[in-house]
Amino acid sequence: MGGAGMNPVYEKLFKCYESIQKKIDFKPEIALVLGSGLGDYGETIDIVATLDYHDIEGFPISTVEGHKGRFIFGYIQGVPVVCMQGRVHYYEGYAMSDVVLPTRLMKMMGAKVLFLTNAAGGLNFDFHAGDFMMITDHIMTFVPSPLIGENINELGARFPDMSDVYKKDLQDIIRGTAKELGIKLQEGVYIQLTGPNYETPAEVRMCRALGADAAGMSTAAEAAAANHMGMKVCGISCITNLGCGMLDQPLSHAEVQETADRVAVDFKRLITQAIVNIYHATKQ
Repeated sequence: MGGAGMNPVYEKLFKCYESIQKKIDFKPEIALVLGSGLGDYGETIDIVATLDYHDIEGFPISTVEGHKGRFIFGYIQGVPVVCMQGRVHYYEGYAMSDVVLPTRLMKMMGAKVLFLTNAAGGLNFDFHAGDFMMITDHIMTFVPSPLIGENINELGARFPDMSDVYKKDLQDIIRGTAKELGIKLQEGVYIQLTGPNYETPAEVRMCRALGADAAGMSTAAEAAAANHMGMKVCGISCITNLGCGMLDQPLSHAEVQETADRVAVDFKRLITQAIVNIYHATKQ
C-alpha cells in the first residue's frame, strides 16, 4: 500500500493502522467516542484489549485534563466495540487531519457505526444543564473541514453529500431507547467552534441565530470524516451548561465537569442500551 506518491495524510493513517494490526486482533462493529464526563465509561465494557495512543506509531496524543488516551476493544452486552477514551481536539494545535485520524482508524478496523458523545453548551432556552441532546444535524462552518487538501480516494468521494450525516434510522432507535429507559431526550443542531475559550455572549447569540441548539469543540469534523468514509453516524451531547450570557453567571471547566459527572449514570445507561439496540437493528 505504501510507496512513492502516496498521500501523506493517508500514509500516516495507514502506518497507524498497520501498527494497531500488529498488536490487536479484534473486529469492532460499533465505534464509540467518549466525551467529557464519560471517561470512565470504559470500565463498564467487557474489555478484550486496550491500546494506549502513545503505543501507536505516529498517533496524535490528547493533552486535556480528564481525557485518558487509549482505544478500548471489547463488548458492550455482547456487541463488539472499539471505544475511544480521550479524543484529540483541534484547539490543542493539531491539524484537522490528525483530529479525525482516530475516527478513520476505527472505520478501517471494521466499525460500521460511529457513535459520538460530547459535553456541550446549550444555546436553546428550552434546555437545562444536565439535559441530553440527540444531534440531528451540525454546523461545521467555523472550523476547517477535515477533507481539505488532496482527496483520499481510498476513503471516499471528493465532494461527499451531507444531507443525511446523522442517520434517521439511528435517530429513531436512540429516541425509542430514551423513551424505553424513561430518560428525557432533547434534540437539535450541534455547532463546532474551535475553542479552547468558551463563547462570548455575542457568539452565543450568533450561534442561536444560525439555528444551533448546542455548541462544542469537537464532533462535527469527526462526523464529516466518518460520513466521507461511508459510516453511519449518530451522536448525543450532554448539555453541561447554558451558553455565556444566557444565565447570569460565568462559566468554568469545573462546572462543566461537575454537571457531566452528575448525569453520567443516565448518560451511560442511554448509550449502552442505544448501542445494543442499534447493533441488533442493523444486524437484521
